[in-house]
Parts: sequence; C-alpha cells; structure tokens
Amino acid sequence: MQKALIAAVVIAVAGVGAWFVTQGPDAAATENSEAQSFDVVEMVQGNPDSPVEVIEYASFTCPHCASFHANQYEDLKANYIDNGQIRFVYREVYFDQPGLWASMIARCGGEMRFFGISNLIYEQQQSWARAGDGAAIAASLRDIGKVAGLSEEDLDACLTDAEKAQELMAWYQSNAEADGISSTPSFLINGQLYSNMSYDEMAAILDQELADAGQ
Repeated sequence: MQKALIAAVVIAVAGVGAWFVTQGPDAAATENSEAQSFDVVEMVQGNPDSPVEVIEYASFTCPHCASFHANQYEDLKANYIDNGQIRFVYREVYFDQPGLWASMIARCGGEMRFFGISNLIYEQQQSWARAGDGAAIAASLRDIGKVAGLSEEDLDACLTDAEKAQELMAWYQSNAEADGISSTPSFLINGQLYSNMSYDEMAAILDQELADAGQ
C-alpha cells in the first residue's frame, strides 16, 4: 500500500518532471509572463513592518543552503528575527524535482509548520537527497512529513497536487528572473543582492541598514 501511494506521487508529478527536463523552468515564466500574482503563500518570519527585509533564495537540495541553515541562520534568527528587528522571507528555488517535492512537503503543513519542517528537511538532507530513485526520495520526504505531524492523507493530497507544483515552478521562475537569482543561497537585503556569506558579514550589513533606518 505504501509503495503504491509513493508511486502515485511520482506519477502525479511526472508531467511536471517531464516539463522540467524538456522545457526547463524558463517555460513557467513564459507561460505566466502576463500574470504577476500567484496563489503561493510567502513564508515570513520576524517583524512584518520592519524597514529591513531579508529575502533568502534557497534550494532544499543545496548543500550550502543546508550549511547556512545549520549555522548562520540560527544566529540570524536569535539576534534579528525573533526580536523583531527584521522581516525575513524564505523563497524556494527549484533546480531539480526532489527540491520541488521537498518544498511541497514543507508547505503541506501551512505557514505555522513550514519553518519547522524546513529545518528537518535540511537537517536530513544527506539522507533523503541520496535515497536513490524518485520513489525512494519521495518515501524519505514523506517520513520527514510524518515526523512533523502530517498525516498520510495530508501528504497524499499535497504531493499529488500537480497543478500546485506547476504554479510553484512558475512562481519560482518569476521571482528568480525579477531578482537575478542564479545560485543558492542568495539574499536580497532591502533590494540589494548578495551571495552566501558569513554571519558576521551579514550582521554588519543588517546593522548598517537598521542604523540608516533609524532603528
């Protein structure tokens, strides 16, 4: 039964996967070039009214992103997000199908669970991302979702939503083109694009932005 459900997941997003290979993410932007709004929830932490905004672009299959979330992000959260100094936005980048599936699992829990599930996905990246074929990866991601409290029914509904998968792809490509994203992790700090950096480097930038804003 479990194998059948996992197979259904792979089959349901097969159209997205084929489109991934034959057309690539650029197709999403082309198909949605006239529509600038998407039915995709922005995942936000911190103070929504802060004059300093950090947007992280990251892929769940990116080792550098996993390292950032295990290290710099923890200090960033403690010193700038939790105390309301900044508005932090996390946006997924889809370089491959497993990264898209991981995003669909993380988003399956809604806004309240997203960052907690994301942390689990990054913590276990070395395991699930190398689980084998698509079915094995999907099974490993489902296990993470269940640890986070998602039911089999929740996971089935989220992972077999091919329409949502295509919308996420279009949303990602629209954002990436607008902000010039070509690698992960990348950061927009009040509109200025930065590549991966140490916590001290990021803190210095944030402190200057906060000072300029009179905070």
